[in-house]
Amino acid sequence: MAERTPPPALDIEANRKTANYTPGERRARLAWAAGRLVFSAIPRPFFGLRSAWLRLFGAKIGKHCQIYPTVRIFLPSQLEIGAWSAIGDRVSLYNLGAIRIGERVTVSQGAHLCAGTHDFRGPNMALVRARITVGDEAWLCADSFVGPEVTIGARAVLGARAVAVRDVAAGAIMAGNPARQVGER
Repeated sequence: MAERTPPPALDIEANRKTANYTPGERRARLAWAAGRLVFSAIPRPFFGLRSAWLRLFGAKIGKHCQIYPTVRIFLPSQLEIGAWSAIGDRVSLYNLGAIRIGERVTVSQGAHLCAGTHDFRGPNMALVRARITVGDEAWLCADSFVGPEVTIGARAVLGARAVAVRDVAAGAIMAGNPARQVGER
């Protein structure tokens, strides 16, 4: 059996020295750190006011959206939500990369959309920003997870606690970890 070359040691110092954000993005993150406090303090039924607040920080939010005050958003300028969509309690939109949510989409409580990861093969584990797209009329059920660079097709359903690490076809009903198709909508 051939000897295997060990992988290079992780270079955590190089990772921490890497500039992952432009100066403008750093300023936007700092502003949002304060803006997030106002966002979460806007009373629950004032969805329009919360949407307007997000727009001030660069988010593209369609009309008639319901975004709850407990939603966690990393960077509003990387967020687009279509009209009539709802983002439920405790949803995490970890949008290191762009997250685009279509129209009439429901993202139920506790769901997590993770648009970033690290290059675990490289010694400095560089940050990787990856887009997530959710098609019109999709439903991401309670506590579901959508990984980086995943597209959820229009009218698809990602069941409760399901984990999507690969694209989901339009109209597919998915369940499990990793998510597998169990039906069609």
